Amino acid sequence: MRENVLLIGGGGREHAIARALEGSEADIYACAGNRNPGIARIASDFETLETTDPDAVVAYAEEVEATIAVVGPEAPLAAGVADALEEVGVYAFGPKQADARIETDKAFQRRFMAENDIPGCPDFETFDDPEAACEYIDEYDGDLAIKPAGLTGGKGVKVVGDQVTAEEGKEYIRDSDYDRIVLEERLIGEEFTVQAFVANGGFETAPAVQDHKRAYEGDEGPNTGGMGSYTDATRELPFMTAEDYEEAVSIIEATVDALDDYTGILYGQFMLTADGPKVVEFNARFGDPEAMNTLPVLETDFLDVLVAARNGETPPELEFAERATVCKYAVPEGYPTDPEAGAKVQIDEEGAGDALLYYASVDERDDGIYTTTSRSFAVVGVADSITEAEEIAEDALAVAGEEGLHVRHDIGKPDLVQRRIDHVENLRGN
Repeated sequence: MRENVLLIGGGGREHAIARALEGSEADIYACAGNRNPGIARIASDFETLETTDPDAVVAYAEEVEATIAVVGPEAPLAAGVADALEEVGVYAFGPKQADARIETDKAFQRRFMAENDIPGCPDFETFDDPEAACEYIDEYDGDLAIKPAGLTGGKGVKVVGDQVTAEEGKEYIRDSDYDRIVLEERLIGEEFTVQAFVANGGFETAPAVQDHKRAYEGDEGPNTGGMGSYTDATRELPFMTAEDYEEAVSIIEATVDALDDYTGILYGQFMLTADGPKVVEFNARFGDPEAMNTLPVLETDFLDVLVAARNGETPPELEFAERATVCKYAVPEGYPTDPEAGAKVQIDEEGAGDALLYYASVDERDDGIYTTTSRSFAVVGVADSITEAEEIAEDALAVAGEEGLHVRHDIGKPDLVQRRIDHVENLRGN
């Protein structure tokens, strides 16, 4: 039986999902606020609509007779799109609004972890009074991460002792219009992500990924939605042990056990500290760019995962090729603080060579594809080693050119990876 799969979202992550479903026994339909040219070329139909409007999404799902829906971004989950689809009989691979709070409400997330004795939770306090939060900063013995409780697109966190001073942190709180703030101990180590495919009480995990949030090389500059990421040919990353990976998986297992009815992707972002993995945060969907690292090496048919979930089964055992990946985003000049739109994208999917090209936020016109003010496109190299994968990605970027674009070229390069290894060894006293 062929499935009609509705893909919700129009970014690089959703282009990767569409690619993962291409060639399966499925007709793909897509809807997003922007028309992603890569998804449009794969999908049977593409509708431009507001994906945080459940009624609009449901109307399109019914029009195309969708049998399964995959919700890509977090905003539709926060708006209850998965709930609305379920109400009209369309199976949604994505958590309902209440379960999506594991991402959409960081105060809930931390209380949930504490109440359910989930390991890896840092010290934290939540505040709805800015002055009380500022007093806590003054009184706390150590540095703190300042997190708005709601969604900020990965750009709202400020870390005292890293990005800001304590006084600057307090000024940030006072000047912001956030109604709730979470303050938690600053975690020192190396970040990594493990994405779990969750359904009917069971889960399967993907290889660990390391994203690079800072805008500029050497981990400098403001936070972004993610400038690129890499995986190794093993489940763990070069600075991790197999035991580190398994400890992170055990934290995910405890979280899935406590979330009785969770469906979709549970993304655990961890900090590998001297004391092992700690939870930076959970997300309720694939990462962007992390989906572009893991889905290209997923050898299990992603449609089989979706159908099993819809049929009340736990996810099948997932097979991933033992290949390394390096993803690098091209973003408009000035991103993220003052991005300049309108540069022509001088690359297409055929022109990317051995790399995979994923479109994100671009504007397709009659005479070509142009940048907007958000991340534009990503290239992904897949090879036997991180070094080889990085070279493939760089070759594609050379074809693309860099006029009007900015790229972090250091992602996946041997010296940066070695710095990660040295950092963890130093933390562990080796």
